[in-house]
Amino acid sequence: MYLKSYFYSAMETKLVVDTSRGERLRVNFDITFPSIPCTLLSVDTTDISGEQHHDIRHDIEKRRLDSHGNVIEARKEGIGGAKIERPLQKHGGRLDKGEQYCGTCYGAEESDEQCCNSCEEVREAYKKKGWALTNPDLIDQCAREDFVERVKTQQGEGCNVHGFLDVSKVAGNFHFAPGKGFYESNIDVPELSVLEGGFNITHKINKLSFGTEFPGVVNPLDGAQWAQPASDGTYQYFIKVVPTIYTDIRGRKINSNQFSVTEHFRDGNVRPKPQPGVFFFYDFSPIKVIFTEENRSLLHYLTNLCAIVGGVFTVSGIIDSFIYHGQKALKKKMELGKYR
Repeated sequence: MYLKSYFYSAMETKLVVDTSRGERLRVNFDITFPSIPCTLLSVDTTDISGEQHHDIRHDIEKRRLDSHGNVIEARKEGIGGAKIERPLQKHGGRLDKGEQYCGTCYGAEESDEQCCNSCEEVREAYKKKGWALTNPDLIDQCAREDFVERVKTQQGEGCNVHGFLDVSKVAGNFHFAPGKGFYESNIDVPELSVLEGGFNITHKINKLSFGTEFPGVVNPLDGAQWAQPASDGTYQYFIKVVPTIYTDIRGRKINSNQFSVTEHFRDGNVRPKPQPGVFFFYDFSPIKVIFTEENRSLLHYLTNLCAIVGGVFTVSGIIDSFIYHGQKALKKKMELGKYR
């Protein structure tokens, strides 16, 4: 057994204070939301230094899922899609009772009283001016109509979102929330009245890791899933990230991280009503773990082997001496009893 252990590397573990500053951290994730359409799902980050990013799209891919969890193949706009009512054109926008909506024409108004209450009216105003509407996504009426259309088209679908985030190495959070996310420092519930009922934030974490993975690392949230018991709420993960350096037997160094996690669900019926979504709050341990993989030297092996052999002989000698003196004493007692 000891000879077998010689041919395997040993792992040395050391704990040191983490003195690194100003570093960035990559968060890798693959999460499935079976009951939230991709259109409604946004990814946001914020940290204690004030750095915020909303509705992040770069380095992230969203895949639409049907009710059975199968990926819906992407299709070109307008091909095979259902005809969708344009609510802003019909109703003139979302208004308070008695209020008259008047949308801007973005500089193409012929008079101060002219209103453009739909994307089509903005296009017509631009056409009369001889202007080209090059980026309709920047026109509020067009963006809102497109959003409502996509929500209606994707009703009953789910979403798989995977990719990575690049965050500062300070305490913060990233979250997957329905709607347009958090645009201010304080929690702001987005306008989501286009859907009826609450949001089902049932989810499965296929993969979640911090930094590059190293051999033997255990990510406790891989494969974790949670089913929402109520109509609304917020699911929170509180993560403690432990910086880790792994050096393999060839001297190659991997800067990585391990983490521990606790979980909490906030019901949507409490006041103030929490923002629906899945939130990952992370903080960093001041202690860094260093794993170093190394081979045992031949001298170390022989020294330990000699110690083991010497120990065996010593124990054998003690046992032999005990048996010998025991037999001798017993024999002497028997002889004394014989001559009495």
